[in-house]
Amino acid sequence: MLLNRKSLLSKATFALTSLLTSTTFQSSSCSSTASAAPTPQSANAAAAAVVVANGAVDQDPLLLRVARGEAIADDSSPPPVWMMRQAGRHMKAYRDLVHDYPTFRQRSEIPRVALEISLQPFKAYNVDGIILFSDILTPLPQMGIQFKIGESGTIEIETPLLDCESVFQSGKLKRCPDYDDCVAGTVLQHIQQHLKDTNKTATVLGFIGLPYTLATYLVEGKTAASSGFAKMTQLVRERDLPKVQWLHDMLTLLADNLADYACFQIESGAQVIQVFDSWAGHLNHKEYQRFALPYQQRVIARIHKRYPDTPIIIYMAPAKYSKNGQRLKLLAQSGANVVSVDHTVSLKKAIKILRKYPNVKAVQGNLDPKLLRDASLEDIRKATQKLIAQAKAMKMPHIVNLGHGILPDTPEEKAAAFVQAVHSYPPPL
Repeated sequence: MLLNRKSLLSKATFALTSLLTSTTFQSSSCSSTASAAPTPQSANAAAAAVVVANGAVDQDPLLLRVARGEAIADDSSPPPVWMMRQAGRHMKAYRDLVHDYPTFRQRSEIPRVALEISLQPFKAYNVDGIILFSDILTPLPQMGIQFKIGESGTIEIETPLLDCESVFQSGKLKRCPDYDDCVAGTVLQHIQQHLKDTNKTATVLGFIGLPYTLATYLVEGKTAASSGFAKMTQLVRERDLPKVQWLHDMLTLLADNLADYACFQIESGAQVIQVFDSWAGHLNHKEYQRFALPYQQRVIARIHKRYPDTPIIIYMAPAKYSKNGQRLKLLAQSGANVVSVDHTVSLKKAIKILRKYPNVKAVQGNLDPKLLRDASLEDIRKATQKLIAQAKAMKMPHIVNLGHGILPDTPEEKAAAFVQAVHSYPPPL
């Protein structure tokens, strides 16, 4: 893709100047008293290009190009690779921080700590993507909702939204178009600055949860997969029209807030956004089309309206109605540019389905996280390179990843072997 060189240089100069002049860390996730708000448009410019000493413009990072659907020049070249949940409990460097920062919210909302954690897998494995260390619930306080996260990943919403009046009439969940004071902006800016300072290349990813998944927490008040989302299930099957309308109103408000939060991340340095509808796989087909898909589409359309060149990856965890590729067609209809495929369906089958949708430019996935944890290093290498060969044989741009987040008891040498298997592709004859 050819770009106007003068425009590109101007954008990149503006981006780097913005990043260099924003060096103050914030002290809370989304605080009205925090400082160092991101400079608007800085990330899109930084993503476009970097000015180097001889006046040339560096090529965009590999993962970004593949997410746009751009073919790799040499078909034998390795594709990009990163891992969902790559920054976290499987790494000793992360666990060592728990003593000084015992809560997840401290680790994800103190900027210098979140920055360090975001960079740990990049430094350890040389992955092609650096994803913001955060949580899908992080923007909720800005919307008026407080929460807690336990060390085992359990989530507690301090005041669940259980009745029709509690959302709007009490003002508990509010519209929030402005995230300039959120810690994510500072961390993303400093990730970009680190790459510049160290003269290294990687794609910076931001992420958000999607409306249905966040709504499950607001209604249930906690992680409720083990209970089958009893309260949410009752609500989506409710016959009382005011209650159904209440749910649609909440999903609409969440969609608009989350789209704005994603745009804020782009303005702060994110080059790709991954969106997660982790719990929507528990909805049956009719429920999904009423309460999940329209709000996925609303979020993605709002992001693309402001940032049409920013690729969006969508992922849904395997569940009763989403495993074995059941939801791939509907995920493609979300408007996302990349579909992240879980490990319960073959990549070959997934590509056959997804390539029919013009908006889907690439696939991501899908090594089984249990295989990564339990298999030998040689078996990991073979399975990983088999995935790569499948995508290349079908001429589909491919971001290598897992089919779910990396398991916390995965040995670091296994994660390193996975990344190395990608970087060493093709295997020697």
